[in-house]
Amino acid sequence: MLSVTAETPTASRLRLAVHDWAGHDAGQHVDVRLTAPDGYTAQRSYSIASPPQAPHLDLVVERLEDGEVSGYLTEELRGGDLLELRGPIGGYFVWPATAAGPVQLIAGGSGVVPFLSMLGHHRATRSETQVRLLYSARSEADLIGTGELAGAGISTTVTLTRAAPPGWEGLRRRVDVTMLAEHTLAPERSPLVFVCGPTSFVETVAAGLLSLGHDQSRIKTERFGATGGP
Repeated sequence: MLSVTAETPTASRLRLAVHDWAGHDAGQHVDVRLTAPDGYTAQRSYSIASPPQAPHLDLVVERLEDGEVSGYLTEELRGGDLLELRGPIGGYFVWPATAAGPVQLIAGGSGVVPFLSMLGHHRATRSETQVRLLYSARSEADLIGTGELAGAGISTTVTLTRAAPPGWEGLRRRVDVTMLAEHTLAPERSPLVFVCGPTSFVETVAAGLLSLGHDQSRIKTERFGATGGP
């Protein structure tokens, strides 16, 4: 472990140096396994936040209430500690810079983490692919990777669902069909769409995209357990 830094009030960024790392694709994840002195083990999957070009591996871990693994990783882990990883894992929810067509990313809460890797990959390769990101978070303080959401050819729209700071002029509601129609790439452009977030968020967005006429074969989804929603 190189460092642990606060990303939001409930999420931390773990920066790792991984020996003999074979590299990863933007959008992949790893399994983290912890072993207690008595032999008890616990394992969780976390998306990789850093792009393939980075010299280190970044994970962003959101602390879950009563989460035995996330609590340890965000509150007790220190630089110099060792972690057991397995991966990279996943070949479906990935974006290679050589993929054809524009890209639409839609994130709910910490579902933005694999997109940080994709956006970093887009910048590192100087890709000319148009990328749009629709990012739903509970509040401005809950936004992850705020310094990584922009770049040439990247357009980001944020919607806050629970609290907004004074003067906030952005969107202020949960993602719905109207928002998808107004703030994502139109189905006529045949974008490759990635959706990541809590299960209910992903199901709502996927249904909305289909109702707008998006090709189901162009929609890739990744979901995780309920965390209260973005």
